[in-house]
Amino acid sequence: MFQKVLIANRGEIALRVICACKDLGIRTVAVYSEADRYSLHVRFADEAICIGPAKSARSYLDIPSVISAAEITNADAVHPGYGFLSENPGFAEVAEACGLKFIGPKASVIRTMGLKHLARQVMHKAGVPILPGSVETLKSVEEAEALAAEVGLPIMLKAAAGGGGRGMRVVREPADVAPLYAQAQAEALAAFSNGELYMEKLVEEPRHIEFQILADEHGNVEILGERECSIQRRHQKLLEEAPSPAVTPELRHRIRESLAQAMRDAGYTNAGTAEFLMDKWGNLYFMEINARVQVEHPVTEAITGIDIVKSQILIAAGHRLDDIIQRPVRFEGHAIECRINAEHPQTFAPSPGRITGFNVPGGIGIRVDTAAYTDGVIPPYYDSLVAKLIAHGRDRTEAIARMKRALEMFVVEGIHTSIPLHQRILEHERYVAGDLDTSFLAKTKLAPQK
Repeated sequence: MFQKVLIANRGEIALRVICACKDLGIRTVAVYSEADRYSLHVRFADEAICIGPAKSARSYLDIPSVISAAEITNADAVHPGYGFLSENPGFAEVAEACGLKFIGPKASVIRTMGLKHLARQVMHKAGVPILPGSVETLKSVEEAEALAAEVGLPIMLKAAAGGGGRGMRVVREPADVAPLYAQAQAEALAAFSNGELYMEKLVEEPRHIEFQILADEHGNVEILGERECSIQRRHQKLLEEAPSPAVTPELRHRIRESLAQAMRDAGYTNAGTAEFLMDKWGNLYFMEINARVQVEHPVTEAITGIDIVKSQILIAAGHRLDDIIQRPVRFEGHAIECRINAEHPQTFAPSPGRITGFNVPGGIGIRVDTAAYTDGVIPPYYDSLVAKLIAHGRDRTEAIARMKRALEMFVVEGIHTSIPLHQRILEHERYVAGDLDTSFLAKTKLAPQK
């Protein structure tokens, strides 16, 4: 087992990793920017090192500074959390070259899965359903125009190395292929230093559903069911739940079997998520792999009783899945997660600042993952996540009731938060009925889309 783990992240996910390490008796090292000097992950880690100024490019994204911190503190492993360097194959390679165990997939697998067209090829070979579109990246506008005519409009042009909604364009008219191709390519190049694009048939108003992966370093793979992530704004998730109200037991079994085979074929290890789109007829189509732990992993933990972050650490230390989790996996009840962000609930304008009052809810079935506290500051330099609020019940109805109760008792003063928006979502008849898709907010007019 590792003696000391450096956490290459901040905020609630850094605290989450600290908790898992403490459960395993592992010492922790926090890294922090000057803006995070008084953050809770700094306070509760066994050691902490400042690695630079507030801007993430000069601190949390500065690989030499992170590696130096690990070497100075004699850490023997590094956990990247999510975001920042978590899906950076170069960071994984450097860490391993410096004698640090990277708690995540191998660098070569991160690189393959980070290129969406290569991930599609792996899935297709294993029998995982994929959307009609390009097998390789597009070589020219002319190829894109010809393939769009073959697949049939509307189509989506997507950055091969993309994510977060950048480098994506919807094409509905043949004359728009060329100009939108140029726009997507320029945006992808600016965002990812890679202008390669691929094409998929556009699924109108889909559900967004993802499956949680755990895989050890001995060829064993377990798929821990699915999460419904359809309530989004600009491709950013706001609320997630598990299981999905739309996935049947038969479909769940089929996807779990084919996805596990795909992960074995790819040599995938550690935690990850396979993201799918579901059309209005209930067909699932693979979209991409996120080769890291997800923000919304707690809803899966709630219905399986499996500590995903602790499992990540044990897998990286060489343990087998059969020694880490109970198999076959048992699914119990329903869980919902609300991402409480420092944003105005109607305009979505960022709301950084000092928290003047803070109370987290409790009671049966409620969990709060947060690094916020009274007099703590939400800085303007990073993502706006204040807390993750998770409710678990014996069924979806009870989970919704517990979430509504918890939101009512969640107090954050001094800044605006998304709590009122979450309350409106949970009260809406379409949400209560499980009638969800990625256009939910636009259709219900619960929040502006521009």
